[in-house]
Amino acid sequence: MGTRILTVEDDERIRTAVKLALEDEGWDVVESDNGEDALLKFGQQPSDVVLIDIMLPGIDGFDVCRSIRRISDVPIVMVTARADTHDVVAGLEAGADDYLTKPFAPKELSARIRALLRRSRGSDSPAPDMSFGDLDILPDQGMVKKGGEEVHLTKTEFRLLVELASAPGKVFSRESLLERVWGYGYFGDGRLVDVHVRRLRTKIEDDAADPQHVVTVRGLGYKLQT
Repeated sequence: MGTRILTVEDDERIRTAVKLALEDEGWDVVESDNGEDALLKFGQQPSDVVLIDIMLPGIDGFDVCRSIRRISDVPIVMVTARADTHDVVAGLEAGADDYLTKPFAPKELSARIRALLRRSRGSDSPAPDMSFGDLDILPDQGMVKKGGEEVHLTKTEFRLLVELASAPGKVFSRESLLERVWGYGYFGDGRLVDVHVRRLRTKIEDDAADPQHVVTVRGLGYKLQT
C-alpha cells in the first residue's frame, strides 16, 4: 500500500495545486472540500497524513481535527491563511502536530510531510524502558503509564517525552526539540514546542499548572525532572 494523504480544502485551486504537488512525490491523494465529507472518507479508509484547512464550510478545521484525533493518532497538519498566534495555537491545541501558513511552497509542504512520515514510522533502534516516579516510558511499545495506567499520547507528544527522557535533567532548548522531534533542518517556531509541552503536561502531571516531570527552565527551554 502506498502513502495515502487526505487533504481537506474548500478552495479548488489550492486543492488542485496541493494534489498535483503531492502526487509528484508519488503519494496517493484523497481530496475533500468540507469537514463532513472529510470525516466520512477518513472513517472509510484512514490516511497516513491529514492536511486540514482551518476555514471550511460547515464543520471548521478545528472540529475536524478534534474528531479525527479522538479516534486516531495520524499525523495532522493544520493549514491557515494567517500566522496569527490564536489560529496556530488553537490548531495545535485541537490536536494537530504541525501547521502551515498560506501561501506555502510545494517543496515546503513535501518536506513537512516527509518529516511527519519519518516520525510516525518510528525508529528500528531499540530504546530502554525508563521510569521517573509514577511515570513509566516504554519506547519499544510506544506506551506511557502513569501510576500503572496507560496514558494515551499522540505520536508527537510521545516523541517529545522520549527525547526529554533520553537525558534526564538536561535542558533542551526549543530549537533543539524542534530539530529532534519535528525533523532535522525543521524550520518551525517555538510555539509548536510550547503547545505540545502544555498538552503533554495535562496528560502526565497531577497538576499541569505545577508540573513535577516536564519543567520549564526559564529562558532556556525544558527538561525532564529526575
